[in-house]
Amino acid sequence: MSKSLLELTPVEAAECCTPLVQEPMTLETAEQVVPLLRAVADPVRLRLLSLIASYTDGEACVCNLHDAFDLSQPTISHHLKVLHEVGLLDRDKRGVWVYYKVRQSALADVAALFGAAS
Repeated sequence: MSKSLLELTPVEAAECCTPLVQEPMTLETAEQVVPLLRAVADPVRLRLLSLIASYTDGEACVCNLHDAFDLSQPTISHHLKVLHEVGLLDRDKRGVWVYYKVRQSALADVAALFGAAS
C-alpha cells in the first residue's frame, strides 16, 4: 500500500515528483518538498551534509563533526535532527555516540527533482 502525499517525508515527496523541467509541480507536492529545500538551504546544515558525505562510507560520528563549527553540541545536534527528519540522513546510536549516514538515494532524488541525470 502506498502512502498518501500527506504522509510522505520531504525526501519521499521529492522521490515521487516529476522533475521540475518536465511539468509544473502541484501546490500540494510543492508544500511537501519545501521542508527538504529549507533544510539544505541553511549553511550549517548544508556543510554538515557535505562533511558527513565526505567521510568514509558517508558516515560520521556526531563527535567528529563538532570541531568543524563554532557552535555548541546541542546546536549541531539540532541541525542533524532536522536533516534526519526530512530524510537526508540515517542515524545509528552506538553506545553514547550517534552516527549519521547520508542517504545516497535521497540525494539522487533531490538531483532528479531538478532534472539532473541520476
